[in-house]
Amino acid sequence: MQRRRRGTVAAAAAAAALALVAGAGAAGAADRAEGETRKGGRGGERLYVPPANPDAYTQIRELVEAREYRDAAGVARMVTTPQAVWLNGNGDDSRIRQEVARIVRDAARERALPVLALYNVPGRDCSQYSAGGAANTAEYKAWIDEVARGIGGKRALIVLEPDSLALLPSDCGQDDDEGTLTAARYAEIDYAVETLSARPGTTVYLDAGHSGWHSVRSIVPRLVEAGIERTAGFYLNASNYRADDELAWYGKLVSGCVEYVQGGGDVAACPDQWSDRNDARAWLEENVTADPADQPHFVTDTSRNGKGPWTPPTDQYPDPQDWCNPPDRGLGARPTTRTGDPLHDARLWIKIPGESDGLCLRGTEGPEDPARGMVDPAAGQWFPQQALELVRNAEPPLRP
Repeated sequence: MQRRRRGTVAAAAAAAALALVAGAGAAGAADRAEGETRKGGRGGERLYVPPANPDAYTQIRELVEAREYRDAAGVARMVTTPQAVWLNGNGDDSRIRQEVARIVRDAARERALPVLALYNVPGRDCSQYSAGGAANTAEYKAWIDEVARGIGGKRALIVLEPDSLALLPSDCGQDDDEGTLTAARYAEIDYAVETLSARPGTTVYLDAGHSGWHSVRSIVPRLVEAGIERTAGFYLNASNYRADDELAWYGKLVSGCVEYVQGGGDVAACPDQWSDRNDARAWLEENVTADPADQPHFVTDTSRNGKGPWTPPTDQYPDPQDWCNPPDRGLGARPTTRTGDPLHDARLWIKIPGESDGLCLRGTEGPEDPARGMVDPAAGQWFPQQALELVRNAEPPLRP
């Protein structure tokens, strides 16, 4: 009797979730309420829930039809949780202005803060899985102008160009001996910062990779050169899987080192994330004197880090690509601006959970992903198998 009752409740929840998802995402209301939090004591922040990937609706409907009610409700809950809207170039600047205007208008109507991930810088992703972007600096600047016009005077949190600073053209052999493309990258980011930060309701965060990538001493000079003093700070872990504690510590070290360097200090004196923590804390106490309100702040992507990073089997793949559709990962902490850390402005879902990272071959000839035994969807396409993994392995678990 108890088992039957649970099945009935699950079925009703799944059907309700499907109806709400189809009806403009109202199922996210509970998660938005859960995410209404205080940012550094300055007031509540409700985060915006964009429309889901259309293929997510299809998956939910198919799960309901197959009577997989718990999974259906879980996927519905996932796609109606606040998350970023990714904006790319489409060859028509007027269309991006209209799209941005619609998003910020809808968010304002809901009294919510939209998170916009701008992803159109020339040579993005070193021309790998997510290759594309504007053709040149002039085209990129024109695109940024249209984004800014679309925002107008409304509120928006900008995640500016994932991988733009952690993966410079010089990092992947795309640049010439004079560093022409890397210099252009800094100019493009500088222009975006200047243009977007001038909007009264816009907050901009710069790319700082994640705690398993660049050392503190490596990423800080890039942030300084990109003009971090004119932004709210930086973001960490976009589309990656590093654990919350690791990210929070890395963010604290990066913030402290930026403040130290901007005060005339040598970046070589900053502790890295691999330094002894007691020694690093002592260094911060001695050398970082600014009030937390005056230091660079950071936000983190917790969309898929519930189980932390994937550890590939030893010597099984020529190039494990631990960032690319790793198996058995889970959703992370729900988006919120209440982090308990004065430097940590928010946990966000920057990467859209359920969308593929690309065709992951892990150094093999393919066409299958050897870690999954299947051909992964192209970058940005819905990945039903991964969506179910994220839901089932969520940490903390999704509410029923």
